[in-house]
Amino acid sequence: MSQIRQSRSSMIEATRAKLLAAARQAFATHGYAQASMDDLTAQAGLTRGALYHHFGGKSGLLAAVVAQMDAEMDARLELVLGAHASPWEGFLAYCRAYLAMAQEAEIRRIVLQDARSVLTGTDQGEQHQKCIQFMANYLQQLIDQGVINRANPLALARLLNGCLVEAAFWIAEEDAPAARLDDALQALDLMLEGWKAA
Repeated sequence: MSQIRQSRSSMIEATRAKLLAAARQAFATHGYAQASMDDLTAQAGLTRGALYHHFGGKSGLLAAVVAQMDAEMDARLELVLGAHASPWEGFLAYCRAYLAMAQEAEIRRIVLQDARSVLTGTDQGEQHQKCIQFMANYLQQLIDQGVINRANPLALARLLNGCLVEAAFWIAEEDAPAARLDDALQALDLMLEGWKAA
């Protein structure tokens, strides 16, 4: 019986993975609005019914793709953070790397353009809350080490996250000049310099 359950579970995961891969490619190539559900399900070798069964529709599929990409972005950012001996330099690199990701074509289109317009008001909170908590924990370490001024780390994390997300949306706007990233990085450095302990 457990083998049957395991086999069924594997089939479900394989189906979801196929739909996610096909959708991610379609959304990145054509954008959410232009991506055809019939084309992407055909590419995955599945039916439109499978899409509705597993994701509830096109917007549910977009939400799942965004969650997958968010997790990948978080993993990349944690590697950036860990690659520096200085906790402060690691934190600066972490924030800067997030803004730089806004110019990557797939992230720009799916996470920062389509998701913002399509998924407004839907529950995209879990990954977001994890990100803020991770940032708050790291900021608490910087406070404890005397690197930054003492303040509520969760307040700092929410403030910084809001700044980074809004700056990323600005960088990722359609036809935005590449120089926006440099402008945002300069503003970020200026802001965070004020956080450092004397």
